[in-house]
Amino acid sequence: MTRQATFTPPPGARAYPLRTARGEFAVVDSSPSPKAGAEVRGVVLMLPGFTGSKEDFRLLHEPLAERGYRVVAVDGRGQHESVGPLDDESAYAQRELARDVLAQAEALGVPAHLVGHSLGGQIARAAVLLDHSPFLSLTLMSSGPAQISVSQQQRVKLLRDALAVLSMEAVWEAIQAMGPPEEVGGPARGPGDPEQLRRRWLGHSPAQLLATGRQLCTEPDRVAELAAVPLPFHVLSGAHDDTWPVAILDDMAVRLNAHRTVVAGAEHSPGADQPLPTAQALADFWDGTRTAGTHTA
Repeated sequence: MTRQATFTPPPGARAYPLRTARGEFAVVDSSPSPKAGAEVRGVVLMLPGFTGSKEDFRLLHEPLAERGYRVVAVDGRGQHESVGPLDDESAYAQRELARDVLAQAEALGVPAHLVGHSLGGQIARAAVLLDHSPFLSLTLMSSGPAQISVSQQQRVKLLRDALAVLSMEAVWEAIQAMGPPEEVGGPARGPGDPEQLRRRWLGHSPAQLLATGRQLCTEPDRVAELAAVPLPFHVLSGAHDDTWPVAILDDMAVRLNAHRTVVAGAEHSPGADQPLPTAQALADFWDGTRTAGTHTA
């Protein structure tokens, strides 16, 4: 089951529960725009990052629809409007989350381009390593090869320590007391107004945050495994990133023989910071995969 929607979908999109073999997942689904002509150029499945949600991709729906792409952005298990256990961290083991992604792809009924932002990129990678056949390509958006930077590990540890002793509401109040959203970042910064962001935070399962936060701090480097998968890869990021330094993302792209995009004027969330050039880079990459059939360089 999913929770009641708290954000208004972007124009031309609808919010609904996607029914899969592993339960229901809240999605925002937008169809190709009439401006794109009769041809549907592809279907895209987008996975959000840590403390994020499907709404983080809100500004990408319209420009991608105009390029002929159907975009399905999803809340993972225990994330925002997709329910999950509140105190059972085993439900959020990376392999379980990866199996959820495979079920979501199966429910779409057609091969899809897979996009994962930050934590979502590492879950997407795990899904592709389990079974790449449902996917046409993989884009890792601001998502690195292994664990997050030391400074971000410290932030995640603070959050995990707080969740161990405080309620979700009390943790939210503590986050708000730390400073303005543009300085605090994390769950305090996002696509909605303060009340929408508060409700999104309260929708998350504490167990999901604890389990995935630990994953971010301990994730091994699996780039060599991924490079052996016969899919086109795209590494996209902003020009500055505190979570995975851009130089690390550059190196990962080389190791994957991946297409590389650096979005000027963007940081860890290029889809929100610079949505139009981000959407253009995504659609250009997908368009290129329609005829290439191999990794793009």
